[in-house]
Amino acid sequence: MRSMKSPRILYTKPSITAREISYATDAAANGWGERCYEYINRFEAAFASHLGVKHAIATSSCTGAMHLGLAALDIGPGDEVVLADTNWIACAAPITYVGAKPVFVDVLPDSWCIDATKVEAAISPNTKAIVAVHLYGNLCNMTALREIGERYQIPIIEDSAEALGSIWHGRKAGSLGSFGVFSFHGTKTLTTGEGGMFVTNDTDLFEKVLTLSNHGRARGQTKQFWPDVVGFKYKMSNIQAAIGLGQIERIDELIERKRTIFQRYQRALSHLADITMNPEPLGTKNGYWMPTVVFSASSGITREDLQKAFSEENVDARVFFWPLSSLPTFTPAPSNVNAYDLPNRAINLPSYHDMTDAEIERVVNVLLKLCGAV
Repeated sequence: MRSMKSPRILYTKPSITAREISYATDAAANGWGERCYEYINRFEAAFASHLGVKHAIATSSCTGAMHLGLAALDIGPGDEVVLADTNWIACAAPITYVGAKPVFVDVLPDSWCIDATKVEAAISPNTKAIVAVHLYGNLCNMTALREIGERYQIPIIEDSAEALGSIWHGRKAGSLGSFGVFSFHGTKTLTTGEGGMFVTNDTDLFEKVLTLSNHGRARGQTKQFWPDVVGFKYKMSNIQAAIGLGQIERIDELIERKRTIFQRYQRALSHLADITMNPEPLGTKNGYWMPTVVFSASSGITREDLQKAFSEENVDARVFFWPLSSLPTFTPAPSNVNAYDLPNRAINLPSYHDMTDAEIERVVNVLLKLCGAV
């Protein structure tokens, strides 16, 4: 007889309750005509309030939100934008959309986020922005980056796609830069299925992005169907926003559950000398979107070993991001030593909200076996 595998453990899935279903049902049944923007407006207001920012614009994706922000800063051909090499393509792609050049720098070995000292070395007369990507919920050193930005008069952009719930010395990720962007993909702590958010405290920038987000039609324009500039179409739907409103009303619960899951992993693995996990420096709070383990180089455990071990136990774990400069589209930058090394010995762990203790234990046991600890 064929042996039965244990049920599959997914790496992530959303937490959807009767609240989100009720709002989405109302939006589908009644959110038309005069109510066509009702849930969008409510979601934007609730998100801005949670984050402590003046303005928020719901978008169809985080990628779209980044594109809008870069365009509103008038970044274009001949310009450069500095960002970490360890990233998902969605951060770099909008830089190319506006005709600018992504400049990839190395990451720190402990936070896996951009190395501020490498940022300063990469600044040129063409540098028009620095993007701080808070990887897997880990926080960039915003104090150092903001100081560099002020000294060189270069805006700091926060890609907080993975950092909802993370806090840098009393201020929430996404609220510290010229603007911030968030993702609400189905894998994220807060989801609308697909979707994103642009946030800022800069009212002039907000108005420019608002115009660009609506095909270039300025708010207050009295002529119907009159675009003042050529813009984009990155609006979120009312039905998606209804789900988002239900989620943001539960945001403290969603964030704390992510933190609880991480802490259970951390307690179970803390005695293993060869493993490091997402850091939480003094004065910060990590939203722990994606618990991640990095094995020491001396352990000899590779990404392929990890993938094989998890696959055999029917656990869906994700590989660490490849360095963007290693992709065929870009120019290799092997001098970014950490960005090229970390993916070879790291893996993201499952962390969906309704994970049971038994499922967490199954994931932990895979790692313990690899380390010879059971």
